[in-house]
Amino acid sequence: MQGKKNYQEKLFTSFKLSDRVSKENFYRRLKEVLDLDFLYPLTNKFYGQSGQKSIDPVVFFKICLVGYLENITT
Repeated sequence: MQGKKNYQEKLFTSFKLSDRVSKENFYRRLKEVLDLDFLYPLTNKFYGQSGQKSIDPVVFFKICLVGYLENITT
């Protein structure tokens, strides 16, 4: 079953990570120009219809991309 992450800010917190990251941050700027929604129909055929939901394919791709860009090998 293909999962999809729906991010929602917490209601009663005074700390927002998005407020702490600068507007010039590379990953913030990359997010503005890179639309990865095309991954959902491309990966849908690889997921079953039963069982637990998987990690969101866009989140997985972003994790792999950050690992590549930051040279994280393990």
